[in-house]
Amino acid sequence: MSEVKKLFEANRTYASQFSQGQLPIPPARKVAVLTCMDARIDPLRALGADLGDIHVIRNAGGRVTEDAIRSLVISEQLLGTQEILVLHHTDCGMLTFRNEDLYDKISRRLGPDSAKAASNIDFLPFTDLEQSVRDDVETLRNSPLIPSDVLVYGAVYDVHTGEVIPVS
Repeated sequence: MSEVKKLFEANRTYASQFSQGQLPIPPARKVAVLTCMDARIDPLRALGADLGDIHVIRNAGGRVTEDAIRSLVISEQLLGTQEILVLHHTDCGMLTFRNEDLYDKISRRLGPDSAKAASNIDFLPFTDLEQSVRDDVETLRNSPLIPSDVLVYGAVYDVHTGEVIPVS
């Protein structure tokens, strides 16, 4: 059985016991968290939050992208979030490559048309974990789409200890 089919099967059990269908749409704690898609991160548990408490926006590296800003604008403008946490993590795969490395891999594996399409994408790898957090926090603070009264914080989640360390 495929892994996705196993997930669907597990969901049937989850849904049969689900009792939180009446939660309101806006997050109760008025916080949006932008973090990485890494499977080792459970943002709710790591931050002591429950279902319905916070918005969690995930992408590779937890980077501030146009689409992340799109989600944050909706979270703030339509659903009332007042604070944003940019949460990167130790041992991140985004530290392991450069754009050129990925362009070359795509070219070899998928061919020239795919390589050309990929060359238009900045995959946003980084070499300094804390600086990547600072850069993303600064991008949000300077965005004309994020109001100046929305507080923006940065932190690093340690995948080995579970600790969240603020980055100033």
